[in-house]
Amino acid sequence: MNPSSATDPELVAAALAALRDVADFPRPGIRFKDITPLLGDAALFARLTRAMAKPFEAMAISHVAGIESRGFILGAPVAQHLDAGFIPLRKPGKLPHRTRRVEYALEYGTDALEAHADACGEGGSVLLVDDVLATGGTAAAAVELLEGLGATVVGCSFLLAIDALGGAGRLPGRRFETVLHV
Repeated sequence: MNPSSATDPELVAAALAALRDVADFPRPGIRFKDITPLLGDAALFARLTRAMAKPFEAMAISHVAGIESRGFILGAPVAQHLDAGFIPLRKPGKLPHRTRRVEYALEYGTDALEAHADACGEGGSVLLVDDVLATGGTAAAAVELLEGLGATVVGCSFLLAIDALGGAGRLPGRRFETVLHV
């Protein structure tokens, strides 16, 4: 398991204190980790996105890919910090141009991700960003989609990892960093 990429214990403590658990969302039996309180605190939000970008600053990242929808919120400022372009990975039917699609299983159903077929070009160096690494199915599908476009996924950056769900096992051999662990 990767250690936290956040080296500031005060940042980790503040972020963990701001997380909100929501029982039975989006369906009974699921305990949802709500990050909106972290996003609502401007200083905390900025510090967290900087912490997500920091481990990848020395890499030549051409694009940051964010998974709909909270991955957009976190990925865009990470992309700006890294002077990289941004690739939205969307639910089906949301992108206006020719797309590629990958279907995958969730812990509570099935879904699909799409990206524009020309999102990054052959050989793009991509950092994948999302809010939570849970079972890893969404992240693994995103990596498959990006690599199917010809990109090289050089790493993954997550705000939060729910370690007990084993998502890291779905990213074997991949560099990934997280700021928070629960």
